[in-house]
Amino acid sequence: MTISEQQIQSILKQTIDPTTRNDYVTGKSVGAIQITGNDVAVGIELGYPANSVKDQVQKQMENALKSVPGIGAVQVTVSSKIIPHGVQRGVKLIPGVKNIIAVASGKGGVGKSATAVNLALALAAEGAAVGILDADIYGPSQPQMLGITGHPESLDGKSMEPMLAHGIQAISIGMLVDVETPMVWRGPMVTQALQQLLNDTNWKDLDYLVVDLPPGTGDIQLTLAQKIPVTGAVIVTTPQDIALLDARKGLKMFEKVGIPILGIVENMSMHTCSNCGHTEPIFGTGGGEKMCQDYNVELLGALPLDIKIREHTDAGKPSVVAEPDGKIAEIYKRIARRVAVKIAESAEDHSELFTKIVMENN
Repeated sequence: MTISEQQIQSILKQTIDPTTRNDYVTGKSVGAIQITGNDVAVGIELGYPANSVKDQVQKQMENALKSVPGIGAVQVTVSSKIIPHGVQRGVKLIPGVKNIIAVASGKGGVGKSATAVNLALALAAEGAAVGILDADIYGPSQPQMLGITGHPESLDGKSMEPMLAHGIQAISIGMLVDVETPMVWRGPMVTQALQQLLNDTNWKDLDYLVVDLPPGTGDIQLTLAQKIPVTGAVIVTTPQDIALLDARKGLKMFEKVGIPILGIVENMSMHTCSNCGHTEPIFGTGGGEKMCQDYNVELLGALPLDIKIREHTDAGKPSVVAEPDGKIAEIYKRIARRVAVKIAESAEDHSELFTKIVMENN
């Protein structure tokens, strides 16, 4: 009995990717299918970084294909390919950056910066090339969270080289000024400073640039959202009603400027006592889930109120690198994969394919 490509495609159509929640054919992840006699080799190309689940996908696919009657040897190779996706109309793209993820919150104190840096590190741990831009000019925190000291280099006197920490590229106003120097600037100066940080940094072939936006939804945040070519936004909130009120405003701000909402991260969702093990929802329950239902967006994940998250960021080694095999890192990596999947499912950027028309005088 000869194995046909149609049989293989049928099996792949029935096999669900646990990360995308779609079958591999619909998700356009199936690459080359080679059939030699009854031996089959299949290439799977995922649209998201997947170091944590590649082996799982490979075994899942091998087991599925082995169910084909009469099949011989089965070989499955799994790889990832990250491509650029669309941004707001009329916003100039950034050289060396494929996709920009804005991490925002309607108010401060909800763990936005800790979520942003761990999201960036989780994407890197999954195999992507990642950078982080600290857009909080008034209160930059990423140098502390990443354990970065010193100042960025300038090789040409005009642009800056990003600083490196834990395998990701980073830039922040906090790397350019003294740690105790307050940025007493009005809105236009802040906007200009951010654009310089973004455009004058030599980002090196990034799959994702995570932008840690300042809290709030005022003129500065709206201007930044209009100036930065954002692929999608992640909203960080706690279950608390007050935080959710402001998170809704942040979500609506991005909708107004045409930036897709990738999903919501609910921070400090539960607290487990380190002494007795009792768990209780200090800031309430179900707030993030209710917000997702109201706006038809995805709850990307819920993080506990855990002292380790604070300790790790204060020490300059966020949880994803401090305890890479820990429960908190696992949650962040799961969130990172879902963020990457949401981006992969959005419209692709084809700007590089358009022919440039040059008018010449004959």
